[in-house]
Amino acid sequence: MLSAFSAKRLLISAIVINAFSPIYAYAEQAPYRLCALYPHLKDSYWLSVNYGMVDEAKNLGVNLQVFEAGGYPNQFKQKEQLGKCLSWNADAIILGTVAPDLYMNSLRQYAGVTPVFASVNQMILGSQSQKLLKGEVGVDWYWMGFYTGQYLKNKHPKGSGEIKIVLLPGPNSSGGTKPVIRGFLSAIEDSDIQIVETYWADNDKELQRNLVQKAIEIEDISYLVGSAVAIEAAISELRNAGKTENIGLVSTYLSHGVYRGLLRNRVEFAPTDKMVKQGRLSVRQAVSYLKGQSYETIEAPIIEALTPKNLKPKVIAESLSPSEYRPTFYVTN
Repeated sequence: MLSAFSAKRLLISAIVINAFSPIYAYAEQAPYRLCALYPHLKDSYWLSVNYGMVDEAKNLGVNLQVFEAGGYPNQFKQKEQLGKCLSWNADAIILGTVAPDLYMNSLRQYAGVTPVFASVNQMILGSQSQKLLKGEVGVDWYWMGFYTGQYLKNKHPKGSGEIKIVLLPGPNSSGGTKPVIRGFLSAIEDSDIQIVETYWADNDKELQRNLVQKAIEIEDISYLVGSAVAIEAAISELRNAGKTENIGLVSTYLSHGVYRGLLRNRVEFAPTDKMVKQGRLSVRQAVSYLKGQSYETIEAPIIEALTPKNLKPKVIAESLSPSEYRPTFYVTN
């Protein structure tokens, strides 16, 4: 006997072989509908997540609709977009939340009874909201910050001579930014690294460029450490200021621009949490749930440390979308 859910998904068609033959009925499964929500598509981090989801949706033959909130401050907009997922009759929602606790006690209010899968960004939920959450994909960004700090501490241990750095972590409201800072600070304890300034701003290219210009005017700075958007801006700003050889660049995550910087020895270090792979895993979780198949409810790719001398092709393919890829908002199968 079909479940109510399965019955809803079946299209019944009749085939008439000829005027005297019997009529045969068959059931065809309509493609599942997945609705994905991102905080933004302003940088290549979420672009690469998007590529992973889109490519996996095509591979698995499911429909996908994508919304992006335009930035981490846009909480109301993301809530509205959840309503659009319901209006589209989504079978599952893949949610990259704009704030960890935004849906603490209200997930059912915005998602109804549609199963939800947290993607990339952690969701902090109360007991009732937790019942709707059927899967999670993402790493603890504390470790992204920790490995970044560990790289610098290994270069500048206690007693090696004090160095000054400026932090450009991105938006103060971002779900991943604060764990990154905690991990970074933990890693550089008992080292000769001194943070002289921390500049916050949304991951907008011009906003970050303005902060970089401000930072490189500080006397005796040895490193800029920050978001991929900030580090991408810093590559050209240091070149324009003639300071490429004086100030090192370390990113807290990978992007296409940071990857090019690593290839050209303009960026010293970046960790990757394999964004393309995370997009794929989120789609696989949702499809496995809808098909009633077993799956890992919590998935976390291994964080890899990248330097100019350590750029494995497989790791890059699991991290970055192809260079020609552009944001895709619909997949129809």
